[in-house]
Amino acid sequence: MKKFAAGMLCAALAVSTVTVPVMADSQEMVLYTWEAMFPQEVLDGFEEETGIKVIYSNFDYNETMLEKLSAAEGGDYDIIVGDDYILETVIQEGLAEKLDKSRLPGFENINPLYQGQFYDPTDEYTVPYGAGIPLIVYDPEMVDFEIKGYNDLWDPSLEDSVALTANYRVINGITNLALGKSMNEEDVESIKETGEKLLELAPNVRLIVDDNTQDALLNGEASAAFLYTSQVTSVLAENPDLKVVYPEEGLGFGIMGMFIPSQAPNKDAAYQFMDYILRPEISAQCFDYIGYYCTNKAADELVNPDLVVPDSVTKGEIIQNVSQEADDQYNKNWTEFRAACD
Repeated sequence: MKKFAAGMLCAALAVSTVTVPVMADSQEMVLYTWEAMFPQEVLDGFEEETGIKVIYSNFDYNETMLEKLSAAEGGDYDIIVGDDYILETVIQEGLAEKLDKSRLPGFENINPLYQGQFYDPTDEYTVPYGAGIPLIVYDPEMVDFEIKGYNDLWDPSLEDSVALTANYRVINGITNLALGKSMNEEDVESIKETGEKLLELAPNVRLIVDDNTQDALLNGEASAAFLYTSQVTSVLAENPDLKVVYPEEGLGFGIMGMFIPSQAPNKDAAYQFMDYILRPEISAQCFDYIGYYCTNKAADELVNPDLVVPDSVTKGEIIQNVSQEADDQYNKNWTEFRAACD
């Protein structure tokens, strides 16, 4: 996903220049999302099978999409893919179609782990399309114990050897999980305790950087790292002997979702496309292409196994907006933590 969670909590991939919406006729369907979100062979296959040409229109940020969709009063586009936090606003503003599940037999393929999320708790408006899941990766030749969760990053044996991504809410969030709390804890006093716990991690931190964090594992500068999805898949491609950890305290993740705008010009085509993407073999092509975790349970055996969350993982949480007071304390925690790591 182009944004990992609420607001500007980005683990963004490259995006394209914005294009203007293109009105479609009955043999066309306007797909609105970021650049390079679907392999061309999948789009070509849909057109060949249905006779419906896909008009691919791009946006740069979720907020751009929302602005364009609002201006069109839920029209102009037939199917949109956006991130979890913006989907909540889309639904609240009545800009998304309530799905007719009888037209989406493939919905039963969706992994329950990604259903019932805060933005669409009854799964009435959206279909998950890939998840971003930051994970711990470590080198077993440099670490003399099995890392099982976030708490293990505090182990004294990892002094000056842990690499972290640089997202203040995410790092505060996994510290919350290490303490048995929600990633979205709002109580300021509790968040202060999180800050104290985070300071205890500072001696183990080798570096904090968002770009190419995985390189610290590859060059031996770090023995363990907390990485974004794209970095996890990248580092495993370089060194498959590294160990991936699905933390026992629970996952933090972000989900992209497909939805049909409330006034979509060609809803019939949108339903056909959505169910086409839900086919296991088509989903596998898509997830292998975009490099996000597979949200289609029926595609797990077909997709790159590095993109499949084990069945043992049954819980996860998405970072959401919190009160200003809570956010201020998370920022304070982060500032003090960064200073302690320098």
